[in-house]
Amino acid sequence: MDVITSDEREIIKARYDFLIGNRSVITERIAEARALGDLKENAEYHAAREQQGMDEAEIKRLEERLSSAHVVDESNLAEGVVFIGSTVKLLEEDEDDDEFELYRLVGESSGNPNDDVIEVTATSPMGEALMKARVGETVRVNAPRGVKRFKIIEII
Repeated sequence: MDVITSDEREIIKARYDFLIGNRSVITERIAEARALGDLKENAEYHAAREQQGMDEAEIKRLEERLSSAHVVDESNLAEGVVFIGSTVKLLEEDEDDDEFELYRLVGESSGNPNDDVIEVTATSPMGEALMKARVGETVRVNAPRGVKRFKIIEII
């Protein structure tokens, strides 16, 4: 089961709505390119058809995701426990500096880079370590470059 926040659902829905609305634009591009003549050597026609195929595949994926996803009721979460939608202030152990980093546990990465908060998916090593952890605990993350430990300072 795919667990997402209400914000993530809105982002997925907006992408889905955009692609549905864009269908007529792609269809028009195909028709215009077809009118140019020989389809064998018509790069514009082939590009529009390829775009149409990718868009339709994405629409299908988003439809399936929206129909099967479970939206977390963020108001009903236990106090002091990390869950999807939580932003967590962490301190990496064994580091020389005492710099905190902010991580947000998400169902799916938004793809929007944010310098302040690092998004981690629930299925990533960091996400699995953080899921259901509590303030004050130290989590162990099996990272590709070895094991790291982070102390949970605060859930924001």
